[in-house]
Amino acid sequence: MATEASFEVVTAVLSTEPISVDQAIAAVESETAGAVVSFSGVVRNHDGGKPVDRLSYSAHPTARKVLDDVVAQLIAEQAEAAGAEGSADGAAAPPVRIWVAHRVGPLEIGDPALVCAVSAAHRGQAFAVCSELVDRVKAQVPIWKEQFFSDGTVEWVGAGE
Repeated sequence: MATEASFEVVTAVLSTEPISVDQAIAAVESETAGAVVSFSGVVRNHDGGKPVDRLSYSAHPTARKVLDDVVAQLIAEQAEAAGAEGSADGAAAPPVRIWVAHRVGPLEIGDPALVCAVSAAHRGQAFAVCSELVDRVKAQVPIWKEQFFSDGTVEWVGAGE
């Protein structure tokens, strides 16, 4: 008898407050998790060979809903795949726990901009879900980056894509 994997979205937010990978990991850890995989995308001091002083993220008014939809779609696909594989003993699989946050507003060099953490019973699923989540958030959630370069120039990234 196959059992369907369960998923728990611990957090999925756009945040004006600082976020951290430690916060994300602590939120998804559990006694049933054999793996916790995390990602922290941080503000770097360069882009395209030019020094960056700081940046700011702006989100479209629909960005929060799009983030929720991205997470829901990923969960639906993962649950379907896990259900198709099933469990050898028919036991219910422990939940896969997901935490994702993207900053909006001004950020300094070294600040985390996108943080994800996923816990699962096994590392393969934790890695797969975390990696796919990062890729989808970056590709689908309407958030734009304004970079402020040391030479005084400014560049928008992601606008109009």
